[in-house]
Amino acid sequence: MTMTKIIITGFNGRMGQALAQAIRENPQATLAGAIERPGHSQVGQKEAEGFEVVDDLEKCINAGEVVIDFSSPEASLKHAAICAQHNKAIVIRTTGFNESQKKELQSYLKKIPSLMAPNMSVGVNVLFQVAAEAARLLGDDYHVEIIEAHHAKKKDAPSGTALGLAESVASALKRNLKEVANYHREGLTGERPQKEIGIQTLRGGDIVGDHTVLFAGTGERLELTHRATSRQNFAQGAVRAALWLVKQKPGLYSMKEVLGLA
Repeated sequence: MTMTKIIITGFNGRMGQALAQAIRENPQATLAGAIERPGHSQVGQKEAEGFEVVDDLEKCINAGEVVIDFSSPEASLKHAAICAQHNKAIVIRTTGFNESQKKELQSYLKKIPSLMAPNMSVGVNVLFQVAAEAARLLGDDYHVEIIEAHHAKKKDAPSGTALGLAESVASALKRNLKEVANYHREGLTGERPQKEIGIQTLRGGDIVGDHTVLFAGTGERLELTHRATSRQNFAQGAVRAALWLVKQKPGLYSMKEVLGLA
């Protein structure tokens, strides 16, 4: 059996280690390279597969077929540019890009097989689909609130997953999220607008990731919730995406295509 050669970034981080484990446990994949930031103590360390951890993707890009990138917007842009230059596929889970960075990123991703998703969990991607369908069925009579909770070290807020859920629901309800989103309430806010979509953020402890879409009507409410209890589900989803992506033509894909939900 031919195994797909995968390179991962942020090797020593929590997600990097979860990805390494998921790749090593998957009979269709092999870990072909690992990146850490310059100066990190793990740079130069030799792994069981025989490669050394390096501080620049350029140093190992030719060893792999696809890169899985869970890093920062700045690092992801650099990694995407290198992949485009060397015609390698890339899976990006990074969130927090500004509009200028998104535009630059798109210029790289359209040249190669690429996949970008705010969440690689199979369950969360099913939640995107279910939440949109619930919104269509319930319509404008129900208020929509999205609540997300993550660990204290998460740098961006709201989470990319919460924003993705909000976009899915807004699209299903034919609303412009930029016009109806509310990220903060304090003081005398007045009556809630009927078409508002609230997106609220919680941070603390070691919460891996909780997301709830709440539809509040008169006399009842419907809550759709996904709770991640470990990072392994994200890692397994990312590896599944990488294995699928290397067989595709250049272009930007999503987890919907990987899971057959599109």
